[in-house]
Amino acid sequence: MAERAQRKIPDSSRRSERSRRAIHEAALALIGEVGYAKTTIEGIAARAGVGKQTIYRWWPSKAAVLLEAFLDLTGEPGEAREAGKAGGKGESGPETYAIPDTGDLEADLKLVLRATVDQMNDPRFDVPSRALAAEGIVNLELGTEFVRKLLEPQLQLYVRRLTAAQATEAGGVRRGVDPRIALELLVGPVTHRWMLRTAPLTHEYTDAVVEYALYGLAPRP
Repeated sequence: MAERAQRKIPDSSRRSERSRRAIHEAALALIGEVGYAKTTIEGIAARAGVGKQTIYRWWPSKAAVLLEAFLDLTGEPGEAREAGKAGGKGESGPETYAIPDTGDLEADLKLVLRATVDQMNDPRFDVPSRALAAEGIVNLELGTEFVRKLLEPQLQLYVRRLTAAQATEAGGVRRGVDPRIALELLVGPVTHRWMLRTAPLTHEYTDAVVEYALYGLAPRP
């Protein structure tokens, strides 16, 4: 009897997790259907089947809801999905990710940027990331959190790979190059084309970006 009674006790943590996921899914769905401006806390709550007080208990604004929902959607940087798990679990426990290091920097960077534009071209990621980027321009707090939680971990993948390339003579990056500036030569053009929709994002384009960044524009001997 005691065992049966124990099984009937509701698990409040699991119930909260279900609500959190429902709210995330509702926020992302509404952003895609009606846009950021027309998405409201009331609309998210109705779509998720929860009271709006539940949302305000966990998040201060719809921007905060969307940021967390998008982080949940991405899981980890898109580049890491292609790179795979590197090093397994670290001392602190969580699995770490890295841009692959095959010894061929050009091939590794092309792989990563191709994966990046595949994600950018996916409406599930494109719509909420545009909304967050736009809101982050006028909302300093959100913009700071967007960079800290989403963009900076992605940029650090490039920093580590470029720094590793500097460590060997055949690595492809000369010593003294600032990895932070170097990575901007790679991600900057892609972000510019994506944000302003100046031209299609293709694998051919990202391959050219890598080649231009690594070898420059001057004629080769």
